[in-house]
Amino acid sequence: MRIIESGILSHGVASSDRANLTFPTLLPLTQGPLLATCRAGSTKDSTDERIELFQSTDGGWTWNEPIQPFAASNLNGKQGTLKICYLTELAPGHLLAASMWVDRATFPGQPLFNSETEGCLPMAILLADSFDSGDTWTAWRQVAMPADIGPPSLTNPVMKLADGTLVMSIETNKHYEDNSKWYQRVVLFHSTDLGQIWGEPITANQDPEARIFYWDQRAGVAPDGRMVTFTWTYDRKTSTYLNIHRRISLDGGHSWQQRVDLGITDQAAHPAILPDGRVVLAWVDRFKTQTIRARLADSVDGDFDPKSEVVVYQHETANAVVGQETGALLAEMSIWTFGLPYAEVLPNGEVMVVYYAGTEAAMDIHWARLQVG
Repeated sequence: MRIIESGILSHGVASSDRANLTFPTLLPLTQGPLLATCRAGSTKDSTDERIELFQSTDGGWTWNEPIQPFAASNLNGKQGTLKICYLTELAPGHLLAASMWVDRATFPGQPLFNSETEGCLPMAILLADSFDSGDTWTAWRQVAMPADIGPPSLTNPVMKLADGTLVMSIETNKHYEDNSKWYQRVVLFHSTDLGQIWGEPITANQDPEARIFYWDQRAGVAPDGRMVTFTWTYDRKTSTYLNIHRRISLDGGHSWQQRVDLGITDQAAHPAILPDGRVVLAWVDRFKTQTIRARLADSVDGDFDPKSEVVVYQHETANAVVGQETGALLAEMSIWTFGLPYAEVLPNGEVMVVYYAGTEAAMDIHWARLQVG
């Protein structure tokens, strides 16, 4: 692979309510423009955060000014914010938005993660539909979650299987003041009615001993129907990040093959799966080289060839520390100044990677176009 070009999708504006732009996503529409979303706020975790939507009519070379189609949401009488929004095309013109809502009223003024308990603020998953390619949207509807999920984290867009079934990946969390041991897991929910009703959770990743955590699960569906996940793997006992682990399902996420250590660390991007089944995986190497890199595999279960590797971004200064306790690591995420890559295949066969990078004062959304050999 090689990088054809790179640029800025949107600039953060220091000392404003959109100083920190993070959580970028992409969606190429079957018929129409390329869409992107990001989270904007005065800091990386703020009560003024919101979702911005961008549009490109020239394949991602230039982008329109952002709009804010999703109003700040009050849920069950409580004020909250939208942390992230993923878009999925269910049919030409029909889009599904999946967003993670954060309760800002129950523990006013507190950060998202509690460094003492490892818990997080109350959260909810909200869905909305657009039937005109994103011009207008329905009101949000909340996805019911079993009590043992705790505050649900959303780290991947809703996936659509060949038979029309929708699959949602959710990570469990502890409640904010819960001091008990954290048995983190990643579960999948299935819907056969376009996201109106969701089935019971099916565990995709978990360590029963609660030593290994599988964070920020990224997932995709290959042309042959196989589902693949890539997880940011953390060893609680040693307070270290391990290599990215891949897992494959042959039945839409109902059962899983053994995990595979990919030999690369640490945080995976949403994978770009090409029509021929090849996979481009970008990832953040935050603790060793301070870079965002990408490699190519010839299939969802293939090796990611080191010879295909490209450096998408090189950060100038270190801003992460290893060897901390879990709670401190969670809290530290609020000061990281680059990361969260998201890859997608463009209509012309190239792959675009978007990510955030900058300083604590202002973070921008960047893009890079990759030519896949």
